[in-house]
Amino acid sequence: MKSRFALGAVVAGVPLALALVGPWVAGGPGPRAASFTLGGGHPLGTDFVGRDVWDQVLLGGRSVVLVALAATAVAYLVAFPLGVVGALTHRAWLEELLMRPLDVLLAVPSLLMILLVAAVLTPGAAGLALLVALVNIPDAARVVRAAAAEAASRPAVEALRMQGETWWRTAVGYVGRSLTRTLVADAGVRLTGVLYLVATAAFLGVGVEPDAADWAVMVDRNRTGLFVQPWAVVVPALLIVALTMGVNLLADAGLQKRRRTWTP
Repeated sequence: MKSRFALGAVVAGVPLALALVGPWVAGGPGPRAASFTLGGGHPLGTDFVGRDVWDQVLLGGRSVVLVALAATAVAYLVAFPLGVVGALTHRAWLEELLMRPLDVLLAVPSLLMILLVAAVLTPGAAGLALLVALVNIPDAARVVRAAAAEAASRPAVEALRMQGETWWRTAVGYVGRSLTRTLVADAGVRLTGVLYLVATAAFLGVGVEPDAADWAVMVDRNRTGLFVQPWAVVVPALLIVALTMGVNLLADAGLQKRRRTWTP
């Protein structure tokens, strides 16, 4: 378990460090541009318009990572109360009101919905995060509701009701805590899907400018010259893959730790 956690931390830590710290040490425009380029030249060569690839890598991760993390967090912030209320309510009409509209959204392919909205509006980074969160809420809410319904059927919940515990304490204090393992497992997989959507949307020009320093945009912009200058495509693509793999390894290690802790 420790080796898996360490591996996950290293695999995810590299792209995270580059995404969060990179813009402050890059030699190009950024929040705090330095007056140098690492290696005294172009260690990864230049892209198709002559920009330093290493600088573009340093500058291009923050948008992908922050948008993906924000979209995942917003999706759960909305899905968690919807799923828990849907599972614990004794009013069938309220459950239908909460869950059936989500089924309609679930029937529309995620990327298609993002492209349809982007065709009408022009979302920036924040708008892209909200769009990706929106298309993930239905599925996340169904996962939360299913897990919460199982927890709500346990004798402990009935005992809490008979003791006169408040609905809030039952829902959050017991049912909510019972969902931890399920949500951790789902979050690792969901973040992978969110990163895919964010990167794909950026690849298609949604939420970012065509010449923006962004890992997904770098792949799109330089793919025609893959066999001439592979680093401009391979490095950002590998960083996106490493981030998704590392997050899933960390989630698996966390679940293994909790399982051993809870085993009598």
